[in-house]
Amino acid sequence: MKEIQIRTITGVIFLLAVIGSILLHPLVFFILFAFFNLVGLIEFYKLQEKEFDAKPGILFLLSGFLFYSLIALVGLGYIEIKFLFLGLPILFLQIIFELYRKKEPNWRRLGTVFSAILFVSVPFGLMNSLFFSPQSFSFQSGTLIGLFVIIWTNDVFAYLTGSKFGKHKLFERHSPKKSWEGSIGGFVFAMVAAYVLSLFYTHLNVMEWITMGVIIAITGTFGDLAESLLKRNAGVKDSGTIFPGHGGVLDRFDAVLFASPFVFVYLNLI
Repeated sequence: MKEIQIRTITGVIFLLAVIGSILLHPLVFFILFAFFNLVGLIEFYKLQEKEFDAKPGILFLLSGFLFYSLIALVGLGYIEIKFLFLGLPILFLQIIFELYRKKEPNWRRLGTVFSAILFVSVPFGLMNSLFFSPQSFSFQSGTLIGLFVIIWTNDVFAYLTGSKFGKHKLFERHSPKKSWEGSIGGFVFAMVAAYVLSLFYTHLNVMEWITMGVIIAITGTFGDLAESLLKRNAGVKDSGTIFPGHGGVLDRFDAVLFASPFVFVYLNLI
């Protein structure tokens, strides 16, 4: 089967799984993204393996799962915010565990553990909170769907525009294929997508959707660059192989992981 066919089939299944989980029920989304969170943590850790000879441990995965679950369940309103403090002792347990490791203790390994939780588990957890609208104090799926639609629109049209008109490199040192022309094209179409979303999901007005689109398009691009830096340091093309033709969880969610904390702050504080 040709690569383009594999990419297309995988992309359709991925899209249906993500949007379907959002539309079915918040807990379906929670379970699906709990799985993505664990796979993303493993990928992140493995990208750092050349820095130290060790496999991702059970405590590390449990810590990431706990942080994801606490943040998600608080955002969904199933538990009180005070339970977030349960995550603090877990971080210190990681330090104790490292001190008693049979192999030489390595602070860089701890840095990887903390970075993985911050880069993967926290954003995945915050996505669940986007089911709750701080404007209407009710559950609705529009904001979360909008997050993914704007990200995907930005990615697709950045690629198409860059392939056709790209001449000036955006950040050649970390991502030589990205161009300013592609980024501008993706940004413009992301704004179009934000406007179209405002016609269907009116819990946010047009300017709020456009502002959110600007935040997502800009931060999503930096998320892509950040993940490119991770892979370049590891000397690999993809973070994993879970999505045939598309790579790993970090490859598919890099932009969303970077954008979701900014969207959360915008919607809840600004």
